[in-house]
Amino acid sequence: MQRIFQAAAWLLAGTIVVLSLRPASVRPMTGAQHDLEHLLIFLATGMAFGFGYPDRFRLLTFALLTFAAAIEVAQIWAPGRHARISDFLVDAAASCLGVGLSYAFVRLFNPRFSR
Repeated sequence: MQRIFQAAAWLLAGTIVVLSLRPASVRPMTGAQHDLEHLLIFLATGMAFGFGYPDRFRLLTFALLTFAAAIEVAQIWAPGRHARISDFLVDAAASCLGVGLSYAFVRLFNPRFSR
């Protein structure tokens, strides 16, 4: 199961990169609010990485914060895109929440990680 979460985590991260750097005009539309789209994909990514790498929660938190910042900075050079502090804040909070939720779940329900 851990390998499935690892694969899902990297697939989600790749999806974020592709969707974030494409022109907005060719981006698929979900009908959801902009911030909700960001929250959901970064929450899912944080949880997938947390379950995929359950012994690396601190590293994941730092890496996902860096990833969220890098995505926004990269959008400065992407045609038709623009970086927003508000997007970074939502992305960073959602990914940290995802890692935190997976951490709590692993600590509660996995005997290997209980003390």
